Amino acid sequence: MAPALPAAVAALARADFSALVARYRAAGFVCDEPARGILSLKQSGARASVLVSVGVHGDETGPIEMLAWLLDGLAPQALAVNLMVCVGNIEAIAAGKRFIDADLNRMFRAERGDLATAAEAARADVMIAATRAFFADAGPQRLHLDLHTAIRPSRYPMFAIVPELIEDGARARLIDWLGEAGIEAVIMNPKSAGTYSYYSAEHHAAAGTTVELGRVGTLGQNDLSQFAATSAALQRLLTGGPAPAGGARPQLFLTAQSIIKLSDGFQMQAFDRQTQNFTPAPRGTVIATDGDTVYRVEHEQEYVVFPNPDVRVGLRAGLMVVRAP
Repeated sequence: MAPALPAAVAALARADFSALVARYRAAGFVCDEPARGILSLKQSGARASVLVSVGVHGDETGPIEMLAWLLDGLAPQALAVNLMVCVGNIEAIAAGKRFIDADLNRMFRAERGDLATAAEAARADVMIAATRAFFADAGPQRLHLDLHTAIRPSRYPMFAIVPELIEDGARARLIDWLGEAGIEAVIMNPKSAGTYSYYSAEHHAAAGTTVELGRVGTLGQNDLSQFAATSAALQRLLTGGPAPAGGARPQLFLTAQSIIKLSDGFQMQAFDRQTQNFTPAPRGTVIATDGDTVYRVEHEQEYVVFPNPDVRVGLRAGLMVVRAP
């Protein structure tokens, strides 16, 4: 870790909450650290419950910096919600790698197959237990913002994935907040891919979302100006300020199909790992082949998101989406 890294950023990156705990305990909060890298700050009374997770992929450091600065400057008396902060893949962050053994954001599922012994499987179990405890006594206002950065360029640099199963009113409020946070596109997702935010939505009735905030960067060298709108919206959310009126709404997309890698014979035809997110393809385009399985564009036009032929067998190698009517 770079010697010049600001203290607040360095502390959050290595999952050191000692300074935060001291400040919030002194202000009367109940502070709980159920595991390394996980902290909850609670007070009595009817309060919304907000989970903010960062570093689920160890090389996605921009949100870590953004959150570190926000928490460092937030007076405990201003925090108007019960807050859980989760720093996901601590070992990968320290190593400057995306993961140690396997993608942590595919571990939030009952069946893990040959990934069951991965280091990330054990970490996911710890995060699941802490999340269950945090939401166990929560009221109806539950939110989970899982903050990421993308590994490839995107025609919408800021976008989010939102589970369709979220209750209509909570989903609408979440999308409004995403617009306030500078998110340009929202993909409605009907099925889990084992992600942390889908887990919290499915099992704990949280309005969960995976938020992609620009590009992967080196810890301490991120351009924080790209996160300005998101940081301001998050601060407003945590302090209970009124939502702004008349903000921009993101472009909505619906999931058309998931491209699952069924075997080692999988070959992506129309796209590769360098393809920009939201690159379009017309009806009939062969997306990928996998033995006798042929994935084709089925609508007049579909857009690819997260194309990656190098994922493990059984995982999603790409997502095809269409504009919502």
